Amino acid sequence: MKIKVTQIKSSIGQKPNMKKTLEALGLRKIRHSVIHDATPQILGMIRTVQHLVEVEETKKKRGSK
Repeated sequence: MKIKVTQIKSSIGQKPNMKKTLEALGLRKIRHSVIHDATPQILGMIRTVQHLVEVEETKKKRGSK
């Protein structure tokens, strides 16, 4: 399963580990989105910054595997 992660709040004023977590997820600025596999490691990182991001499940497009 794939999930789409979108940054909705700024990392300014957050603890350094939260800034590094956003960077590790590939998020650079507000409204920037990335798609990841829903692995336990990714879900743990999302849980750390859950107040800064929005998560949605992506749907498979027809014809893709």
